[in-house]
Amino acid sequence: MTPPIRNKQSIGSTLWMKRLSGVWSTENIKVARRVIVSAIGATVLLIGIALLVLPGPAFIVIPLGLAILATEYAWARRWLKRVRRMASNIVSGRNDMPPGDSRA
Repeated sequence: MTPPIRNKQSIGSTLWMKRLSGVWSTENIKVARRVIVSAIGATVLLIGIALLVLPGPAFIVIPLGLAILATEYAWARRWLKRVRRMASNIVSGRNDMPPGDSRA
């Protein structure tokens, strides 16, 4: 048996390190993080929506999904603020309906 021939692009070479750093640039890491956060947040949010009709804690899971998505998206931050405000009003017993609205 002959010993394996060492390639010029071995692990310790600078060319290999340059290629690796090119693949894992800051922009690529940001995109990968956004994709992962989006997938996890959307999954949790969809599970929470499904729990509205299934037995389970939908009113805990939906804000959790929005909180995960809010780390990356402004629309999710706005919805999370709205959900927090609604939950706060429900807990405190306040009713913030406009004066002209006479729903019972």
